[in-house]
Amino acid sequence: QVQLVESGGGLVQAGGSLRLSCTASARIFTLNQIGWYRQAPGKQREWVASITNGLKTDYADSVKGRFTISRDNANNIIYLQMNSLKPEDTAVYFCRLVKNGMIYWGQGTQVTVSS
Repeated sequence: QVQLVESGGGLVQAGGSLRLSCTASARIFTLNQIGWYRQAPGKQREWVASITNGLKTDYADSVKGRFTISRDNANNIIYLQMNSLKPEDTAVYFCRLVKNGMIYWGQGTQVTVSS
């Protein structure tokens, strides 16, 4: 079992920044499928960003150039730096990883961007 705990969400004005953290209870050094997702009210959960164990990153078009995903393998933390936030970024943000064929999700952290 792997526990994931997100933090760093909150209320911010449009144009502002937040950094989300996701702390894993297991070592993430070898894990290849780590990502952030989000779910806005009334919408399906959507992929936001991912990072491989080789540090290759990928982003949804809606956040490309504004969000940065990174990982701290020594402390088992995954980050999502979010800049130039827009009201449409308002959602609950979840981190996700795959370990030994099992998918694990955190409980989510709320991000609200006011206009």
